[in-house]
Amino acid sequence: MSHSVLIVMDPIESIKTQKDTTFGLMLEAQQRGWELHYCQPQDLFLEEGKVHAAHQRVSVEDNPDDWFQFLDTKQLLTDCGQFSAILMRKDPPFDMNYIYSTYLLELAQQQGALVVNDPASLRDCNEKLFTAWFPEYTPKTLVSANASRLKAFAQQYQDIILKPLDGMGGASIFRARQGDPNLSVIIETLTDHGKNLAMAQQFIPEITAGDKRILVVNGEVIPYTLARIPQQGETRGNLAAGGSGVPMLITEDEKQIAEAIAPELLKRGLLFVGLDVIGHYVTEINVTSPTCMRELENEYHINIAGKLFSALEQQLGNI
Repeated sequence: MSHSVLIVMDPIESIKTQKDTTFGLMLEAQQRGWELHYCQPQDLFLEEGKVHAAHQRVSVEDNPDDWFQFLDTKQLLTDCGQFSAILMRKDPPFDMNYIYSTYLLELAQQQGALVVNDPASLRDCNEKLFTAWFPEYTPKTLVSANASRLKAFAQQYQDIILKPLDGMGGASIFRARQGDPNLSVIIETLTDHGKNLAMAQQFIPEITAGDKRILVVNGEVIPYTLARIPQQGETRGNLAAGGSGVPMLITEDEKQIAEAIAPELLKRGLLFVGLDVIGHYVTEINVTSPTCMRELENEYHINIAGKLFSALEQQLGNI
């Protein structure tokens, strides 16, 4: 049976193919004979109770100079329930437009499409806050908009990280040590003077060994990680913030943490997830558009994308 997949993503012409996980998923789908369809979130629409997409068929090639070709001269209009699967791969920010997209995708799911990751779980599982569901694996954490409470947390733990709940790529992440004269302005900036929640976590010194990205696909923990190692003098290991990615084997401790979390991910329909682990702690659970797949595939000659599409094909075969 032939399958079709709608990829909802950022503009395809702007991606870096050698590192882009979404592109790697598209290559795998095409290799398996799936028909590829492409759109951006703003191309989804609701009309007469049905969710549709204005989309184009696309072919892809692993060529950094010429990686895609549209097979249609103009956008097609299709009932989203007609696609075998929909991959929601839009990068944050996780704003109201993103949330509206998940409502449409949830309705498309009810109309017959298999949506990955599950749209309701994309809304429910904030990538920072979802760690609170696993307190035994997280550092000391406070989420608050109250400046006095955040300052008391900083006083108690003396070396902390502060960050927004809706960021990505290391944006707006601050480290504050004991007596930091900028603590007040950092809190004011992140909370917009007490209006927005922000997260504070005890600083984890093991960041010097890397912020490890662990991929969990259909509940299976991939046995390799990408350690995002900060530049000298930098706290953030994010690749977007200048960190260097070093592939390595997963440690036994990291594997146990990921395997403890994996069943809850599967229960919530989160089939492709990236855990961020520093030392012995999970700091984020990335569910919107986890990355680092291609680096691990290239280093270890494994097919992570294949695991996802095998799971999708099995689910579709059972419908």
